[in-house]
Parts: sequence; structure tokens; C-alpha cells
Amino acid sequence: MVSQPTRGRPRAFDRDRAILDAARLFWRRGYSGTSTRDLTAALGLSTSSLYAAFGSKAGLFEEAVRTYAERYREIYRQAVAEKDLRTVIEQILIESVHEFTRPRDAHPGCLLSSAAMTDSTSTLDTSAHYAELHGWNERALLARVEQAVRDGELPAGTDAAALTGLVQSVVHGLSVRANLGTSREALLATAQLTHELICRQLMSPTP
Repeated sequence: MVSQPTRGRPRAFDRDRAILDAARLFWRRGYSGTSTRDLTAALGLSTSSLYAAFGSKAGLFEEAVRTYAERYREIYRQAVAEKDLRTVIEQILIESVHEFTRPRDAHPGCLLSSAAMTDSTSTLDTSAHYAELHGWNERALLARVEQAVRDGELPAGTDAAALTGLVQSVVHGLSVRANLGTSREALLATAQLTHELICRQLMSPTP
């Protein structure tokens, strides 16, 4: 009598892993270029299971965007708690580069500045979430720069909004360059030079 092969246990559903795998697909192919069939194959889910977990392809995309937005928000949240502005700016720039260039087999790159955002359907509110994230980050940094002016860490009359805008512009540029394939080393060099120039121009030497 030939024994029947035992059926393996189905893979346990790991929501965090599913979001990571989906984000990787969206980053590589864009929102429109990623089909539901692509997602079910990558996640190891049936179509019905995907819909039960995320509601739709759009729902999965929005959850991926929110998940990665919080990673970037945490960089600012931790940085602005530092005791001196030099460290705040350095940490934002350097940690952003590290986040943007995490290994591609473990991270989708900077999903929030990828083509996946620009080709998503107009019914999604991802653009609004993206704007909210950057607004929050900018306000947090601006408040910290204004505090540095009040504390005498920056010269009186320093344009806090302009300095904040400079840092934000560099961060956004680093994000775009990361998506274009620029190496971590090259991006870190840009981040370090930006930090040095800001400190040299605005801040007195550290005693």
C-alpha cells in the first residue's frame, strides 16, 4: 500500500512580512504595475485571504505607505530630542540615508518617494498621508531650530524656517538619489558635507 504524502502545514500569516513583501513589489513595479495576482504570489496568500486581511490592493498599498511613513517619522522624533542642534541635524541626515539605503532584500528603498506614489490611483489618500508626514517632520525640526535660536545655540536673527527648509530639501534629495541607485557611501558623503557646512556657517565651534 502506497502511503499518501502528508500535506504540509500552511504558512502562518505574518502581517509585517506581508507588508514588507508588498512594499518591495510596489517599489519595483509601481502601484499600477503591481497586480493582485503578483501580490498573492509574493505574499503566499489567496485572493480571498488578501482581501480579508487588507480589504483590497489599494488597502494594502495604503498600509505599506503608513508603515514606512512611521519609520521616517521616528528618525525625526528621536533626533529632535537630542541636546544640541549639531547632533539633531547630523542624526536626521545620517539616519535618513541609512533608512533610504537598507539592503534591497530587506527593504523596498524609499517607497514614499518612488514611482509607486505618483502612479497610484486618485482614489487613494496616500498623497495626503505623505504630505502629513513631511509636515509633521518639518514642524518638529522647525520647533527645535527655534529653540536653538532662543537658547543662543544659533545667532539671534537666524532664519529658522530657511534652515529647516534647507535640511528638508537635502533629505528629500537624498531620498530621490537613493531610489536612483546612488550608493550609501556617496549619500553619506553628501549628508556629512551638508552637516559640516551648516555647522561652520551658523554655529560656533564646540568647546
